[in-house]
Amino acid sequence: MFFHLLTLLFFFFLPSTVTADTKSIIGWIEPVEIVNGNILLQAKIDTGADSSSLHCECITPYERDGEQWVKFTITDIDDQSISYEKKILRTTKVKRHFGEVQERIVVRMGICIGDQYGETDVSLVDRSGFNYSLLIGRKYLKDKFIVDPGETFISSPKCKVD
Repeated sequence: MFFHLLTLLFFFFLPSTVTADTKSIIGWIEPVEIVNGNILLQAKIDTGADSSSLHCECITPYERDGEQWVKFTITDIDDQSISYEKKILRTTKVKRHFGEVQERIVVRMGICIGDQYGETDVSLVDRSGFNYSLLIGRKYLKDKFIVDPGETFISSPKCKVD
């Protein structure tokens, strides 16, 4: 009995490593701004995915000054299309749900959710068969967010980026 009481006291007074003060709470669907273009998208927040992926059209790799670049188009929630050119960081192979392995181009994008800005690696892919054009994975979420799976649209992008 005494041991149980000590154990309870230990865990009760143990400082928590996660507090609401240090992380923003978001739902499983959130509005997200792609910074450097002011593109607003609805994103699925997916704690089961390691990395993020973005629906793009007209994905065209090319060479610029001896480096690999890609040109692609993103369509925002107002159906406006914006073209981007980004340096290719790498390519990655992703195993899809039905077993097919797909090679994807990876670029670095600036993303704003609520008041949290961060740059993250994003794979470019045709997500036209999905409800949300942007999937945010754990690498971006880590140390910034707590995801409430019962909520949607808790935040709105309001990052201050120089």
